[in-house]
Amino acid sequence: MKKLSHVDKNGKANMVDVIDKKKSIRIAEAFAEVSVSNELFNKIKNNELEKGDLLTTAKIAGIQGGKKTSELIPLCHNIFISKIDVNIKLNEKKNAIEIYSFAKTNSVTGIEMEALTSASIAALTVYDMCKTVDKSIVINEIKLLSKTGGKSGSYKI
Repeated sequence: MKKLSHVDKNGKANMVDVIDKKKSIRIAEAFAEVSVSNELFNKIKNNELEKGDLLTTAKIAGIQGGKKTSELIPLCHNIFISKIDVNIKLNEKKNAIEIYSFAKTNSVTGIEMEALTSASIAALTVYDMCKTVDKSIVINEIKLLSKTGGKSGSYKI
């Protein structure tokens, strides 16, 4: 079994020392899906929410969330982020808001957590802005779609 990198020899939480790792360009893409009722989906589609423009607000929240990852996730390194982008699509067939997050760095450690945090915060923002209309909103999944760079190589779902 592979040794866990964030656990010391005594089994205690430990921040990994990355000083000897080489910089590389690292890219990660993540996804979150939020399911809503038909009534709420139509309000979102027609930009009729009381709290304002959901899609723009969730995009900005996702970008801000990705930038704050090291403050939110214990033992996560603070890294230089060269790019975070969030694209939000409405899926009428599923009454769902699909959130795609992209994050990029040239660093010694990965950027997956930033992409995942970005998608998560955007999804939570969707919930927050819509909860006055309907509280039955479901954040179905948050997942890593792909990553490149670093010692562990590439991953694609």
